[in-house]
Amino acid sequence: MTELAIIGGTGLTSLSGLEIVRREVAYTPYGEPSGFLTHGRLAGREVVFLPRHGYAYTIPPHMVNYRANIWALKSIGIRRVVAIAAVGGIRDSMQPGWIAFPDQIIDYTYGRAHSYFELNSKSVAHVDFTYPYDNSLREQLIAAAKSAKLQFMAQATYGATQGPRLETAAEIIRMERDGCDLVGMTGMPEAALAREQDVAYACCAVITNRAAGKSTAAIHDEIEIYLKRGMDQVRKLLLAFLEDN
Repeated sequence: MTELAIIGGTGLTSLSGLEIVRREVAYTPYGEPSGFLTHGRLAGREVVFLPRHGYAYTIPPHMVNYRANIWALKSIGIRRVVAIAAVGGIRDSMQPGWIAFPDQIIDYTYGRAHSYFELNSKSVAHVDFTYPYDNSLREQLIAAAKSAKLQFMAQATYGATQGPRLETAAEIIRMERDGCDLVGMTGMPEAALAREQDVAYACCAVITNRAAGKSTAAIHDEIEIYLKRGMDQVRKLLLAFLEDN
């Protein structure tokens, strides 16, 4: 049984080199996931791929059915998830073109379904979210980045905003004061839902631009330059990761 899933973010709606074995339509108590589950082999390893924003990139970050996505993956036996996300760099050390492996997260989202525990739940569980990412999986990704000789940051605090609009310069200043190193729109509630389902979860954050007010360049111009470059680095990372894990 396949135990590893890769959730693709902006710029990664398909996995180059993935030998597709089958596609599975999943049904969940929480509605439809972002798309069918693609079962395949990458670097000789069995994996399942699911694009967070849909295969045609039509689902905005605040409308992603995060609960359905995680539930669907857990229901087929997935125990580990590597989540790819495009982010903006807030700190000067978080440069476009680099990859970061967050170890903390601050949630600024609202109105999203953040938990599986609702009024009709049989019980309520307060999951320990002190360290929101699975450290073992993070360390394996960091080792793979070293092996692939990628430019990366081994620690970062991810600030999850609502989207789909980009942030104001003042919001970024506030987030920096709060301790955020990166800004993205999909980090929550995905990480917390994975924890509720006892699925090991780690994020590979691709820095595609400097956050609002942090560069004289236009944000979309930077994204155009660095998104493809960053996703090429992700593919190298995944190949190195799968070869050793």
